[in-house]
Amino acid sequence: MKFEPKGIVFDCDGTLADTMPLHWRAWQTITKRYNLHFPEDRFYSLGGVPSRDILKMLAEEQGVTLDHIQAAHEKENAYLPLMAQVEPIHVVVEVARENFGKIPLAVASGGTRQIIEQVLEHLKIRHLFNAVVTSECVVNQKPAPDIFLEAARRIGVDPKFCRGYEDTDLGMQAIRSAGMEAVDVRHLLAKNLPGK
Repeated sequence: MKFEPKGIVFDCDGTLADTMPLHWRAWQTITKRYNLHFPEDRFYSLGGVPSRDILKMLAEEQGVTLDHIQAAHEKENAYLPLMAQVEPIHVVVEVARENFGKIPLAVASGGTRQIIEQVLEHLKIRHLFNAVVTSECVVNQKPAPDIFLEAARRIGVDPKFCRGYEDTDLGMQAIRSAGMEAVDVRHLLAKNLPGK
């Protein structure tokens, strides 16, 4: 029997919104400023991890002294002017539109509330979601399940009846640990490429 979710939880960056290349540009500004080595493949592998945590980790690994909270604010400030260029990931936004008003929907993002709310408003999809849970709302970040569990709690649906959409391995791990059905957006995007 096909699983019919009673609630759906979406990641934002790289799932609902095509923001990752823009975040990468902002990261390049900050890593240059603080002389940190942060290759692009590693950036993508850490999708869903808050900037402050990444900066703390990079600084510790590379013996660089920095205020990771301040540097994370600087990274956000470098990203803000790029936000106007954010495009929706249509195949996923369509899922949200199709389910809007039928079952409760939430966003679970490792980003900050200020940025995520602005991205959703920019894409004109904020109204689709009953709850938006961001990195400030939980202590343990992805791959811990906490952010998905909190999103399910806020929409009032048992996690085992929820479906989660993600675009990173860490995010997929978080959804599965929360006991939700996991959908890998990378597979959806591959299926929707022209010529497929």
